[in-house]
Formats: sequence, structure tokens, C-alpha cells
Amino acid sequence: MSDVTDLLAANLHEVFGNRDAASRRAAIDRIYTEDVVFTDPEGTITGRDALADKAAALLADAPADFAFTEDGRRYAGPDTGALAWAFGPPGAPAVRGIDVITVRDGRIATVMTMFTA
Repeated sequence: MSDVTDLLAANLHEVFGNRDAASRRAAIDRIYTEDVVFTDPEGTITGRDALADKAAALLADAPADFAFTEDGRRYAGPDTGALAWAFGPPGAPAVRGIDVITVRDGRIATVMTMFTA
């Protein structure tokens, strides 16, 4: 993968929105650099394994009807992109945020996640 808009969608849907652990891990190995850095209000983690643990914990703690949806257009430059999202039951998001990524060699190297106040 190398297209920034495709990577934005894969990050949201194939990783953080994917409740199947095996296909989620396959996506992680495919779309992120080995040294990926993920930052959110809880802190910063580094590496695919830490990212896999982060996504698994988020989904394990969320009710079964919670899902991620894109909450606007995807924004992309040559090696950066941003995507707003919503998370919650259909039609009633519990939280909204935005992911900003940087891409290196066709894979996501950094993800910064911010939540609405």
C-alpha cells in the first residue's frame, strides 16, 4: 500500500474497527512500519505489537454495537493525511476524533489521534 487515502481508511477500518484478531494483525503487518509510533491522549507507543495491543484493548472494552465510521472527507498530501471519525452505536457516536498519519516507504510511520473536546 502506498496511497495515503487508502492507508487512512485501512488504519480506521482494517485495524481499529476490525474485531477479528487475525485479520487485524495481518493488516497491521501490511500497512504500518515496524517502528510505527502511535500517539493519543493516553500517551505514545512504538511498534506493531504495541499497536496491535492498543487496538485489541480498545475493541475489547467497547460494546459490540460500537463501530468506527468516517466523519468527513479524507485529506491527503504526498506523505501525510488526516481523517475524522466517529465511534459508537449506529447514528449515535459516543466519541469523535481525527487521525493524522505520516507515511514512509508506502506504510504508516506515525499516527496521531486527537479527540473532540
